[in-house]
Order: sequence, then structure tokens, then C-alpha cells
Amino acid sequence: MSSPAPQRSRKPLFALVAVSLAPVVFAFLAYYFPSLGLRPEGTSNYGQILDPQRPMPDAAQLALVDAQGKAFDLHSMKGQWLLISADQAACPEACVRKLFILRNTHASQGKEVERLNRIWFVTDKAPIAAVVDEAYRGTIALRADPAQLAQWLVPGQADAQAELEKGMWIVDPLGNLMMVFPENAEPERVRSDVRTLLKNSHIG
Repeated sequence: MSSPAPQRSRKPLFALVAVSLAPVVFAFLAYYFPSLGLRPEGTSNYGQILDPQRPMPDAAQLALVDAQGKAFDLHSMKGQWLLISADQAACPEACVRKLFILRNTHASQGKEVERLNRIWFVTDKAPIAAVVDEAYRGTIALRADPAQLAQWLVPGQADAQAELEKGMWIVDPLGNLMMVFPENAEPERVRSDVRTLLKNSHIG
């Protein structure tokens, strides 16, 4: 009587699955949990990656009104990358420069352009400057209370209005505020960061 064939070990199969999944798991942890230190040293991003990332506030925390005066739910923008700036409606030169950078960053992304949207948070109730309305069509203007907006974009800052007018931000398609650019940001480096994000991300 012949002896039964020995069972094959499943260890090679498990090892193959683990090796296949490792890059995906590593990338996920490196992106969403930067505090773990899994990102390589000397990364070339220009904008500051926020740690921890800050989730998109709901309507109770950040009440928004669109150009038609209707309430706007920011969560309706989930699924896209958002390029954000914030300024008063008069939009002085520094404000126009930021809108220009974000518009050109958006337009320069080629076939990836549909993955992006631009939002300008208007922090007062004055009429929007005509030059902005004409030159930056496609930018979604949303009126926001600066104190509420600051709790999300620049928490803990004493002069909320001044701090809001300095930066530009990126929100990922999951609704996380994840990067801020410095005051007087360099346009080419902003474009490069956004291009890298879109290239390396499979969300949005």
C-alpha cells in the first residue's frame, strides 16, 4: 500500500503574497502616516507636508457660501485634489499672484487636469474685484468666516487674517489638508510638487 503524498507547504505562497503587497503597504503608510518616518530622507518636495493632516471640516465648523449666495458643502469636492488660497475680496497684488500660480499650476497638468480644482476662500463680504472675476474663471470662490477658516488652515495663529493671506494649500481627494506652500512661493516649484503628487497617487 502506497503512502500518501506529503502536503506541500504554503509558506512559499504566503511569502510571494507578502512580497507583492509590501510596496503598496509601505507607500500607504509613508503617505498617510509621515510620523512613522518611512519617507526617504532628503525628499525634494517644496511645500511643507502637514503632520498630522487635518480633515476637511463639516458645515457646522466651516459655513461656506458660493457666488450665488447659496450654502456650499465642501465635502462635495471630495474625490479631487484641491488647490486653495484665501484672501479678502479686493484681492491685492499678492492675492492675484497666488490665484495666478494656482491657475497656471492647474492648467499645466496636461491629461491630469481633471483631477484638480481651485478654490479661493473669500474672507469678507465686499464685492469681488472685477479683475479676479474676469481673469480667473474656473476658480471656485467661496465666502468663509476667517476665524472658522483659520481653525482649519492656520490653527493656533494669533492674527488669523494675516496668516490666511500668506499661504496656499493642497487638499487630497480623501478630504485631508496635507500640504502648505510658503508665502511668496515659487511658481515652478509649486507646479512640480503638484505634478509629483498626481503622478505618484492613485486616488482622485
